[in-house]
Amino acid sequence: MYPVKSSSPRLVLRELDLDDVDAVLAIYGSSAATEHLSFEPRTRDEVGDIVARSIASATAQPRSEYALAVVERASDEVIGFGRLALDPHQQRAATLGFALRPASWGRGYGLETVRLLLSLGFDELDLHRLWGARSPLNEASAKTMQAAGMVEEGTIREHVLKAGQWRDSVVHAILDHEWVERVPTV
Repeated sequence: MYPVKSSSPRLVLRELDLDDVDAVLAIYGSSAATEHLSFEPRTRDEVGDIVARSIASATAQPRSEYALAVVERASDEVIGFGRLALDPHQQRAATLGFALRPASWGRGYGLETVRLLLSLGFDELDLHRLWGARSPLNEASAKTMQAAGMVEEGTIREHVLKAGQWRDSVVHAILDHEWVERVPTV
């Protein structure tokens, strides 16, 4: 599926373009924004490479990754990054991830982003299972995924090596029929 463009009342998910490097750097280059992510802050060159790879993978056939810009409708600014990665080891499954620039925190944009990603996965890609992993210390992400209907399933022990230390990850997931039960019909 290309191009992806989906929206909620306040946000738009769209394909990345090369003009988004600085906006993605405001997230991936920020020590605050990457505190609970699986990697250290990135440089501008590293973010440029990530954006370029994401643009190239968007037209791959079959497409296995959806790396998308999260755009605030009111300002037309990129405020976040959302990702679905199809899992080759699970039938009709994908991992999801999201990150917002710190200036956008506390406004409910994380929940809207997760809901847009879930809608993409279930309503557009006909997936069966979507899951994400978070740092055990990231309570905001836990609340966001739970509010979106994702269920905490357990812990992957020593899953991520960050700053020279192993860190656990807490897994949250939702199934297609659970998504359908949560979404009101019109």
